[in-house]
Amino acid sequence: MPPLNLGNPQPRTPLDADHAWRTTAGRAAGTVLFFDFDGTLAPVDDDPTAVRPAPKVLTAIEALAPVVRRVAIVSARPVEFLRDHLGGLAGVDLYGLYGLEHSHSGGATVTEPTALPWVPTMAELADLARAELPPGTLVEYKRLSVALHWRTAPGLGTTVEEWGRAQAERLGLRVQAGRMVLELKPPVDRDKGMVIDEVVRDAEGAWYFGDDVSDIKAFAALRARAAADPDFFGVCVAVANPETGHEVAEAADLTIDSPAALGDFLTQAVHHLT
Repeated sequence: MPPLNLGNPQPRTPLDADHAWRTTAGRAAGTVLFFDFDGTLAPVDDDPTAVRPAPKVLTAIEALAPVVRRVAIVSARPVEFLRDHLGGLAGVDLYGLYGLEHSHSGGATVTEPTALPWVPTMAELADLARAELPPGTLVEYKRLSVALHWRTAPGLGTTVEEWGRAQAERLGLRVQAGRMVLELKPPVDRDKGMVIDEVVRDAEGAWYFGDDVSDIKAFAALRARAAADPDFFGVCVAVANPETGHEVAEAADLTIDSPAALGDFLTQAVHHLT
């Protein structure tokens, strides 16, 4: 079955969200639930270190984890950050830094070997950003990437972006744009779409919940899997926001209003799947 198109005026298939969950219930043991973190499970905050999952989200995921094949968080955050902010959820896989790190079901964190030589470069870049970028820029050092935020100073966006892209060209780094943030990463072939592609190869279905442009690659991976296997059931869900919301919503099948609304949505899903 092809992915739903629940968010568009003329859906590809005449199914609503409840019907989608009922379809998933018949293959729950073979279904993977993927979630982005910032803007999806947790509201975006001016201080990226202060974010917390929305009410009901963790409770619902904890109830869903034993029912489905896997639950995976796929985020730009490091695995250690995700582990600290998810309240010790059991049976959940964590993919950090767009897949450069991963931890399965609470196990040790494994880092992509080809990314490790870039750690010194990232540390030096973070120091340079703090020295050269104007006050109001928040520099988030993540060991294998550096994120440059201007949420508290929107007028700095052009300056920060130009500086970041120039540094990426100088150092041979890759750039990931996001919600009032530009992230510089090693030139290593790992992104959310690749993570999803690997995990769903032998799955019967999957849902992906995301809010930002980096999540569009994950949506594309689900659609590619469905195109290759008519029996695969994939659903792409956008959590709406005023910054990148239109672009992400256009790429999704279903749109949810906020992380808080996602908590309610997943609570309803528990009833369908259990």
